[in-house]
Amino acid sequence: MKAWRALLLLSVVLLSGCLVTFKDPIPAKDAAPASLLGQWSRIDEYGEEQILEVSRTSDGLYRAFSYYGNNGNTDSAEDLPFTVAHHGQRWYFSASLPKSEGGNYVLGGFEITDKDELVVYSVDVEAVLQAIDKAQLQGQKVDSQQGAGALIASPLEKVYAFLDDPANADAFGEALRFQRVPQGERQ
Repeated sequence: MKAWRALLLLSVVLLSGCLVTFKDPIPAKDAAPASLLGQWSRIDEYGEEQILEVSRTSDGLYRAFSYYGNNGNTDSAEDLPFTVAHHGQRWYFSASLPKSEGGNYVLGGFEITDKDELVVYSVDVEAVLQAIDKAQLQGQKVDSQQGAGALIASPLEKVYAFLDDPANADAFGEALRFQRVPQGERQ
């Protein structure tokens, strides 16, 4: 599995093959909720188990280590550093794309539910492109092999204001849902 595929699976900023990217990352200054750390799993669309291990690497920096299979085989493993921010009612995360994919940053949302699930949200390309057309955000349409995408040039505070506005609630969509792996069952 290529690193960008794992990045897209994790960050799930990929929706219908289209990607929303940002020129600036989330600064590494906020601490993620302690409940984000640990091991998570889900069954993907092909019936394979995906394991996601989230850990803290240093102040404000985190690591998502993802692999397939419950036998601990990490041959397909991908390692993704990311940062987080809490703004308004949402938690956001940001990770850099490889240079071959533009070298910008993806931004997504996440929450930990009362049922101890990790829900990852993606940013909807169409909603962002409409916001650019209406001058709510600065940026441009970007065509790629996956389809039309968007590159946002607005400062993060303006992006947060747009995403936090209840009128733009449809700008986020649920993309992945993980279950926490119980302590005794961890790899």
